[in-house]
Amino acid sequence: MGDTLEFNEIYQEVKGSWNDGRLRFSKQNVVYKSSKTGKVDSIPAGELSLAQWRRVCLGHGIKLSTSTGHIYKYDGFRDTDFEKISEFFKANYSVELAEKDMCVKGWNWGTAKFSGPLLSFDVNDNTAFEVPLSNVSQCATGKNEVTLEFHQNDDAEVSLMEVRFYVPPGQADERQDPVEAFAQNVLSKADVIQATGDAVCIFKELQCLTPRGRYDIRIYPTFLHLHGKTFDYKIPYTTVLRLFLLPHKDQRQMFFVISLDPPIKQGQTRYHFLILLFSKEENISLSLNMNEEDVERRFEGKLSKNMSGSLYELVSRVMKALVNRKITVPGNFQGHSGAQCITCSYKASSGLLYPLERGFIYVHKPPVHLRFEEISCVNFARGTTTTRSFDFEIETKQGNQYTFSSIEREEYGKLFDFVNAKKLNIKNRGFKEGMKGKIDEYSDSDEDKHDAYLERMKAEGKIREEGNDSDDSDSGSDESFNPGEEDDDIAEEYDSKASASDSSDEGDGSEDDSPKKKKVAKPKVVKEKKERKPRKEKKQKDKGGPKRPMSAYMLWLNSSRERIKSENPGISVTEISKKAGEMWRQLGKDEKEEWETKAGEAKREYDIAKKEYKESGGGDSSVSKKKSGSKKDDKKRKSSGGDKERERGGGNESFKSKEFIETSESSSDSDHKSKSKKKKKKKEESEDEEEEAASTPASSEEESD
Repeated sequence: MGDTLEFNEIYQEVKGSWNDGRLRFSKQNVVYKSSKTGKVDSIPAGELSLAQWRRVCLGHGIKLSTSTGHIYKYDGFRDTDFEKISEFFKANYSVELAEKDMCVKGWNWGTAKFSGPLLSFDVNDNTAFEVPLSNVSQCATGKNEVTLEFHQNDDAEVSLMEVRFYVPPGQADERQDPVEAFAQNVLSKADVIQATGDAVCIFKELQCLTPRGRYDIRIYPTFLHLHGKTFDYKIPYTTVLRLFLLPHKDQRQMFFVISLDPPIKQGQTRYHFLILLFSKEENISLSLNMNEEDVERRFEGKLSKNMSGSLYELVSRVMKALVNRKITVPGNFQGHSGAQCITCSYKASSGLLYPLERGFIYVHKPPVHLRFEEISCVNFARGTTTTRSFDFEIETKQGNQYTFSSIEREEYGKLFDFVNAKKLNIKNRGFKEGMKGKIDEYSDSDEDKHDAYLERMKAEGKIREEGNDSDDSDSGSDESFNPGEEDDDIAEEYDSKASASDSSDEGDGSEDDSPKKKKVAKPKVVKEKKERKPRKEKKQKDKGGPKRPMSAYMLWLNSSRERIKSENPGISVTEISKKAGEMWRQLGKDEKEEWETKAGEAKREYDIAKKEYKESGGGDSSVSKKKSGSKKDDKKRKSSGGDKERERGGGNESFKSKEFIETSESSSDSDHKSKSKKKKKKKEESEDEEEEAASTPASSEEESD
């Protein structure tokens, strides 16, 4: 038998609701961790005083009692687990696991026994049912009756509201009423908050974000009292799960967040988080309402009677000492602006998302805390309204999805690095390369974890990067956006006189045309035609050259494709690549080395063949041919573009746009003017050609042709 025993899907009853989790028995302690809240119950092995194996509604359960008076019950075991657990208890613990039968007679009279925090109702020395006194919210007495009311749990489908016990007279000592004695035993262990005595300290007029308002916070030894103008809340320290101290993005304020389970209630509203907002510059002097000896004995040096400092520091220090829980602060994450948080929107409100060492927390409306262990995967998505921002989606194992939108694009790299370092499952690996254009940034980290989607996004990232270099408005990059240039392009394309400027470039004889038309046409040629050449040269391949070698993953995929098809009949092509990526990630280093050596050999052979091919002059000739071919194509495009624009502007004389057709007289005048202008242009062009022929030598004419 090993040193530990672990069980999954073990249930713990919390106020009428079953919460599942994991239970582990070790030589030192018994540890139970709830899957819902992440709360950990640790029972030292030396404190165990009783262990019982019982038949319950969910199969079999274990009841553990400690020497400190605490009782823990865990259900969901199988019948076959008894021998294994019993042997482990005998070998490692000082107590034995004893079988205990429950009473199933259904009688409603018996004996009430108070054992620590439990009220058990026994029939013939066998327990019929047990009531955790911590679930009791109120206890009322009658003549011969005691009524117990219980805290309600929102997660429970059916809740027990109250139980009434009939206490016959004369069973206890005559000097004390048996009903009062029963009620006192219940109230001594019940979760009934009574503000008796003085508060340890009081903080006046603290700003609360949830629930909203200003509250006086009174710190009592066992609970926290929020006193506001409209509402009062009493929060037992046993309901506090976690404490967070988070700096605001403006570096002038601090959030102090208290996580609660069960939440505080106001009507139908539930507050799972208590969020306080402090200013860093606000200082206070605090004196505890206790003697120095009591402070030292109670808090063991964590607090002193007289303290001074920042208000948020004193509140967090006092809460940490009373609740006895650690305060969670942001880790090593730093955003683009140097802050430890990211500005984003959740649902309809804007707030701050804090990446922590073990989870994410969003403040403040509504507050959300997500632990890494309950996250199934994360996803980076493009913003719905603009490409200047992106969305960060988190999907939990329970199937819930949280979308944090409108995150600035500059925060993408930092957030991706953080998620990658925490080894969270990312749905769309490679999205970073597509947005940022940094293709080689994660090439090393993803060598052992091949992802087909990543390779595709890298290729798209290259195209986007090349598009950003050429100031093209269709490249999809916000950095290349220039309102002035975009207006010029629109004017060129839709200006009714743009064709006249194009035709005047060939003749250069019309003095009536304005200089604006020439300025508009020249940058158009430079932008659209000259700067697109390197982009098209990259796409051209040398067909006669050696073929590029395949990577280790592609070599492995080619040899394993048929095996994957046979193991998964009817699988599609996309599913094959997805399945292959998963199998490649699961391969060990030794298995991958075989394919990496093959890929290395193929790479060396390719380098040798490429070198020989270049020495033979194969690459240079093909490149020169392509260049000459591209020049001819450019000439064709220019001539065809000019012809099209001439046809659109002046070739079709019968076409006239609406804004230039006013009356029949004006249209006829414009026709006469255009004809006379064409005649003048033809005469001037013929004269210019004769002068050029006379002044230019024959050799230069041949070169120009």
